[in-house]
Amino acid sequence: MFEELESVKNKCLTCTLCELSKTRTNVVFSDGIPNNKLVLVGEAPGYWEDVKGKPFVGRAGQLLDKIFASVGLSRERDVYICNTIKCRPPNNRNPLPEEKASCRYFLDTQLEILKPKIILICGSVALNSLLPDARGITSVRGKWFEGKYGKMMPIFHPSYLLRNDSREKGSPKWLMWQDIKEVKRVYDDLN
Repeated sequence: MFEELESVKNKCLTCTLCELSKTRTNVVFSDGIPNNKLVLVGEAPGYWEDVKGKPFVGRAGQLLDKIFASVGLSRERDVYICNTIKCRPPNNRNPLPEEKASCRYFLDTQLEILKPKIILICGSVALNSLLPDARGITSVRGKWFEGKYGKMMPIFHPSYLLRNDSREKGSPKWLMWQDIKEVKRVYDDLN
């Protein structure tokens, strides 16, 4: 598994299939531990991800780490993290359809190698990529969908949670807490 992922990563590091290759600082391939249990698929690299070459390392990533830690999970031990595209779109705009199409090989290959039993679909761009027929993230977050390898659950992107700070019942942060507890329950059942 590790050798296959490294081979795909090496191809990705020299990719020039779309215009984003001309403006990136770093390819953002993945972070965390490669495993067949839990994979989080995010949207696209932001500023700090482009600088450091790893997904979810800015404020949203710090919140994501806290969310995982709240149920005893960590990227170092339990979660493999990647994005739908591997290069930062200018000004953090949403990826264009042709950029997502150019990068789809890398995401599909990562998932094919890992065959994860749980995929967390993080945010609306990832939702549109992995479940294109689904309605908006607000209406499908926290629901399980059957995927090619196992269960998939859309969740709010941590950057959305940073903009919605309330923890009251029914708020986005409260809903995320419900979702991550359900993910942990299913994750524990895999053992």
